[in-house]
Amino acid sequence: MDRKNFLKLLALMPFTGVAMKLKNLNRLTESFDPTDKMPVLFLGHGSPMNAIEENEFVRGFRRVSNEIQKPTAILCVSAHWETRGTMVTAMQNPPTIHDFGGFPRELFEVQYPAPGNPDLARETREMIKTTKVELDHNWGLDHGAWSVIRHMYPDANIPVIQMSLDYTKDAQYHYNLAKELAKLREKGVLIVGSGNMVHNLRQVDWRRLNDNFGYDWAIEANEKMKRYILDGDHEKLINYHKQGGSFNLSIPSPDHYLPLLYSLALADKNESIDIFNDAPVGGSLTMTSVRIGSN
Repeated sequence: MDRKNFLKLLALMPFTGVAMKLKNLNRLTESFDPTDKMPVLFLGHGSPMNAIEENEFVRGFRRVSNEIQKPTAILCVSAHWETRGTMVTAMQNPPTIHDFGGFPRELFEVQYPAPGNPDLARETREMIKTTKVELDHNWGLDHGAWSVIRHMYPDANIPVIQMSLDYTKDAQYHYNLAKELAKLREKGVLIVGSGNMVHNLRQVDWRRLNDNFGYDWAIEANEKMKRYILDGDHEKLINYHKQGGSFNLSIPSPDHYLPLLYSLALADKNESIDIFNDAPVGGSLTMTSVRIGSN
């Protein structure tokens, strides 16, 4: 059934049938022609200051948004929301969370009032069969989400929901869970993993945050990661703890790395892969970002 005939059918239903119309809406719309498959992104978000600065990285975020179809909604998996179990934000108006300290007042004044999408949250919950997903009404949009999305869609007119990272599970679990989200790509949903491939805050040289400077071990790990990504060798990336000392230094905790696995898990065979924002900062961070799919 195409959209024109669907609307005619809806109009013919009596007003007393409103409840029935709403109940059957999802079932009827399943027969719509599928949308073009949306790409998938992994964005190296770096410092919260990227939210208000003008630099090569935010220009990269804007460029990629201009090159892809405008999404109907965004699902973001951020390094900054770790929970026991898996949760999805389900409020209509998610608050902007300033989950950091020690930054200028200007940064704390930023608001990103994108709407939520409770229906998409419920659909995402039902789509995942391997674990129970809770609907969350308390979180919102943390800086892993809004600091990058605000550059891509500054009008804040695209609904955004977040999915949490279950900190009790290993990398293989997260990779497998992400695969269950694949159908969202065919419904106009842009799935964004937000973290950093190399992220070791203890080793940051704070004097060189504005330089494209990386320690040898950070460059080595980042180059290996890129090669595995381009080769489709996800097994080595899932088993990152077996890839040697440079990986161990680059991923001292998995929170910023796991969003990459969510994005890679959604890649279809032979899909195009574009690496962008590929630069180190402060010695022990990389902003390297990945676009999967050409739409």
